[in-house]
Amino acid sequence: MLQTLLFGMIASSALVLGGILGSYWQAPMRITGVMLAFASGSLISALAFELFPEAVAFGGLVRSGTGLILGAAVFVLVNTALDRYSAPQSGGEQADQREVVRESSRGVGLALLAAVTLDGLPENLALGVSLTGTGSLTLLVAIFASNFPEALVGSIAMRRDGRRRRFTIGIWTLTAIVLTIMVIVGWLLGEIAENILSFMLAFAGGAVLASLADTLMPEAFEHGKPLNSFATAAGFFISFVLAGTGS
Repeated sequence: MLQTLLFGMIASSALVLGGILGSYWQAPMRITGVMLAFASGSLISALAFELFPEAVAFGGLVRSGTGLILGAAVFVLVNTALDRYSAPQSGGEQADQREVVRESSRGVGLALLAAVTLDGLPENLALGVSLTGTGSLTLLVAIFASNFPEALVGSIAMRRDGRRRRFTIGIWTLTAIVLTIMVIVGWLLGEIAENILSFMLAFAGGAVLASLADTLMPEAFEHGKPLNSFATAAGFFISFVLAGTGS
């Protein structure tokens, strides 16, 4: 139980650290773009070598494919709703450009929060389940590596939108607590039915893919180039090495 709590706290602590740092430090956009690129690479590797292969092994292609598509669909629906909520409301053609940028930042912050939550719930549950055996160091590192820059960039975007520092830190801390609880729940379930675990892992993979295509990689490309390419490759390689040596 102590190891499970420790794994959960380590994985989720990145959200608190990123939320606090982003609330006080206005990091250059290039730095946050490079960090998101590294996170994207690590998530691609974790998805390709951990989440989806395990989902297929537990439940087969049909169940895993269904979970993958549904995970992506849920993320798209939630993120679309957030985009509509954060869209500029000005009716004039000469809208203040700074207002457009400000509103766009708010959409990024909320989209990143949605991405962390949607893919984090089943991911952390799967992490907890893995702790009934040897545990998955690869998944732990991938979760941490993606959580930190997402929370950092998300909190920066929320602060630029005028959100209070207390709100920004609080919302990321609350998310971290929920995800830590999910690790414990996964450990308690232990012998969860393989078909259910398969669907949940695939659902997480779909949410990860959608967040990569819709939010993380576009932000990394826009603000982190040309270093984003190298950071993505580095994130993929490190996660790949861990998949081969740390599982």
